[in-house]
Amino acid sequence: MYFLSRELYFPPVTHASPEGIVAVGGDLSPERLLLAYRSGIFPWFDEDEPILWWSPPERMVLLFPELKVSKSMRNIINRNMFKVTWNTAFEQVIKSCRTIKRDGQPGTWITEEMQEAYCTLHKMGYAKSVEVWQDDVLVGGLYGVDLGNIFCGESMFSKVSNTSKIAFIALVQKLQNEKYHLLDCQVHNDHLESLGAREIPRDIFIRVLNTPASK
Repeated sequence: MYFLSRELYFPPVTHASPEGIVAVGGDLSPERLLLAYRSGIFPWFDEDEPILWWSPPERMVLLFPELKVSKSMRNIINRNMFKVTWNTAFEQVIKSCRTIKRDGQPGTWITEEMQEAYCTLHKMGYAKSVEVWQDDVLVGGLYGVDLGNIFCGESMFSKVSNTSKIAFIALVQKLQNEKYHLLDCQVHNDHLESLGAREIPRDIFIRVLNTPASK
């Protein structure tokens, strides 16, 4: 296990543990976070744990042509009940992701320290959000880190059914139109799989990560 010092460094992702932990410790400074994402690494830890840095052997991603939008979901979108905006309420979105109650989860991995770190990244132009509104009330959304060629999704929330899906679908369509390579979903979950995300080997993900955008 590699323990980080003050030096701005991560070991190669090929040195990760079998479950995908690359390193432990360090900080959530903007410089370290950006180095991590550009290296295919992301932080993921509970409030009572040291900072854990991950690059799992199988990476959950959404390849844009594989997006699955059900007929019922298309009907909801076509009814124009919701308004989607881009990067206009980042702090509200990350706070909602942090505080919303989720079935089967006693708490959240988005600590106060992490929330502050991503708000700093947002002010620097790297962390971005998608917002879904109903009658001028924020009812869903997501946020992540924009690397210019891929978007690293971090978390999403819904206060009204299907609104996180609306944010996700809108983001995928925007990224595809702007010639991004893929949407990084990090680790497997059934919700993302239902939308078309799947796992790919880490070495393929790193190869895509290192390919400049074709804009």
